[in-house]
Amino acid sequence: MTHNTPLSPSTRPLRHLSHVQRRVLTIAQLRAHGIASAEANEQCRPGGPWQQILPGVVLLHPGPPTSEERLHAALLYTAKERTATGVPAQPDAEQPYRERGRPVYAEAMITGLAALALHGFSSAPPLLSLGTLDVLVPRLRRLRSTGCIRIVRSSSLPTPELIDGIPVAPVPRALADAVAGLTDADAVRRLLTDAVRGGHSEPAAVVRELNQGRLLGRPHVVDAVDSLLAEGRAIAEGRLFRMVHEYGLPDPVWNVDLRLPGGPHLGGLDAYWPDHSVAVELDTRAPRPGHQEEDDALWSEYARKREYLERLGITVVHITPRKLREAIDQQATVVRTALMASGDREPAAYVVVLPR
Repeated sequence: MTHNTPLSPSTRPLRHLSHVQRRVLTIAQLRAHGIASAEANEQCRPGGPWQQILPGVVLLHPGPPTSEERLHAALLYTAKERTATGVPAQPDAEQPYRERGRPVYAEAMITGLAALALHGFSSAPPLLSLGTLDVLVPRLRRLRSTGCIRIVRSSSLPTPELIDGIPVAPVPRALADAVAGLTDADAVRRLLTDAVRGGHSEPAAVVRELNQGRLLGRPHVVDAVDSLLAEGRAIAEGRLFRMVHEYGLPDPVWNVDLRLPGGPHLGGLDAYWPDHSVAVELDTRAPRPGHQEEDDALWSEYARKREYLERLGITVVHITPRKLREAIDQQATVVRTALMASGDREPAAYVVVLPR
């Protein structure tokens, strides 16, 4: 149902506002458009045509707010005021989040479960079912949680992403804020798995944000992170397989161990082209607190193995899951170039190739 309750005849026209922002305004904005506070309060009386849904924020129709109206109301309540009159400059219909190159909803963005729903997480609850909307603001902002709004504070705000005119926290930060409020281990696992399986983020970025939020000490989060990392590696391996076949690369042998004949183990590889002495290794590390020694040992193993194989004449191409997700064509070119260059190199040492 569309609501278009008119303002009084004395008001300034609202054509410069987007459609939803003609239905959600602050008291200060109404004053700027010619509506006195007393008149606004009268319109918001019980049974009146308007309603105050948050302190200082008015919905210009009597029915329940839509999801979009709730989001804009939350941002109007939390956004930093920028003008001397206390009226944040409002966007036009073409650029709902920016005006003259500046953000309209300054120092505020949607985070938590609402942000994940906006990012398209299949495991996130629908926006209308959320009783609380999390809004991320700077730590020193003097705001309090109220109504459907929960204030989440941060010493440094990430750069928001714009989704349907709404500034939204990036997936890793939104995920950390959502997990911070959850105690259901299955719900946490579903969200973390969805982040990787749905292509929303890489495991390392998620783990880094969970670490910064001091969430990795919670047992149900630790278990979910283990599932996240396993899921992330499986997806990266699938993308590597797809890259080889979609970009016409010769078939390698997959998931192998290399050894010198009668000698030591040289390490495992995700893909190896024996005729070209070219290998691909996926870097799926995601450093975690309390595992510093393990992380350092793993990185040392990566470096040692690569250096040793290079001395034997084997070219090792190091690929991260993020590169496979965001620039798979470039990674295919890197591998193809290494394969083509193999004919110009000295023959590599003979190695034994075993299944891993």
